[in-house]
Amino acid sequence: MLDKLKQIERRYIDVETLLADSGVYGDPQRMAALMKEQKELTPYAQMARDISSCLEREAEALSLIDGRDLEMRELAREELGEVRAELERLYAEARILLLPKDPNDSKNVILEIRGGAGGEEAALFAAALLRMYTMYAERKRWKTEILSINETELGGIKEVSVMMEGQDVYARMKYESGVHRVQRVPDTEASGRIHTSTVTAAVLPEAEEVDIEINPADLSVDTFRSSGAGGQHVNKTESAIRITHIPSGLVVECQEERSQHKNRDRAMKILRSKLLEQKIIAQEQELARERKSQVGTGDRSERVRTYNFPQGRVSDHRINLTLYKLDAFMNGDLDEVIDALSAAAQAEKLKNED
Repeated sequence: MLDKLKQIERRYIDVETLLADSGVYGDPQRMAALMKEQKELTPYAQMARDISSCLEREAEALSLIDGRDLEMRELAREELGEVRAELERLYAEARILLLPKDPNDSKNVILEIRGGAGGEEAALFAAALLRMYTMYAERKRWKTEILSINETELGGIKEVSVMMEGQDVYARMKYESGVHRVQRVPDTEASGRIHTSTVTAAVLPEAEEVDIEINPADLSVDTFRSSGAGGQHVNKTESAIRITHIPSGLVVECQEERSQHKNRDRAMKILRSKLLEQKIIAQEQELARERKSQVGTGDRSERVRTYNFPQGRVSDHRINLTLYKLDAFMNGDLDEVIDALSAAAQAEKLKNED
C-alpha cells in the first residue's frame, strides 16, 4: 500500500515540476489539465508523507527502547504506543483512499423528480423535494438550473429535470436515486388522516458527447407548442421539442425556453445522460451477479427513504438510519445521511477487496 502511495507521490512531484516550468503557461489547456491532476493527487501525496513521517518516528522510538536511560526508555514506549495508534488510523484511511473511484463522481448531474402514487399529494411532495435539493445545492455552492418542469394547478410538480453543477455533485447525489415515501396529513384532508404517497428521484451523471455517441439517424425530432399550468408560459410558436431515441425508445421533451434551438440542446443533454445511465445500470447489473451492495442498487424502483411528518422523522431504509430532524432535512441539511450512505458504500467496497 505504501509503495503505491509513494508511486503516486512521485507523480505528484513530477506534476509540481511541470507546473513550475514557465513553458506551460503558454499552453492554457495543458496547464489546466496539470492543475486538475495536481489537485486529484494531493491527498495521496499527503497520505504518503504522513505515513513516512510516522514510520520514521516509530523507528526512532524503537532505537531508544533498548537504551540504558530508564526515563528515555519509558518516553520511547509512550511514543511508540502513540505512533502505532496513529499508523493504524492512517493505514485505515489509506485503504479507503486507494479504493477504486467511481469515474462519474466528479461529474455534474441531471436530477429528475416525478410524482408517483398519491395524485396531487405526491405532486406537492415532489415540489417539496425539489426545494430540499435546491437548498442542499445552495449549501454546497452548486449551481442549479431547471431544464424542464411540468407543474400542477395547486403548485405541485408532475415531473422536473434539474441540472446541478459543482464540485463532486454526483459523488454526493448518487445515493438519492429511488422511491421516496412521504407520510403526512395533506392540506386537503379534512378528517386529519395520514396519507402515504411516493415520489421517484433519478440522479443521472451528465454525459459529454465523448461519453455517449448518438447517431442522428437514430433520432426522431418533433416540434410542438409549449403549454403551462393555468395557461402560464404558453408559447404561441412551435418551439417545444420532443426527441425520440429509436433504438432505446427513450423520449425526452423540453419546452422551458422560447428558442427551439435552446430546447433542442437541453433535450439532447438530458437524452445523453439517460443513455449514460442505462449504460451504467447495465454495468452494475453485471457486477451485481458477483456481489450485492449493502447500500442498495440505486434503482428507481427501490424504496430508499421515508419522510414521516407526524413523527418528525426521516428513515433511510438502505442503512437502517433514522433521524428525528425532518424539518432541518427538508431545509437541505442532508449531509449526515449522505455521509452515512457514503461510509456504508466504502465499507462494502473494503469487504469486497479483502
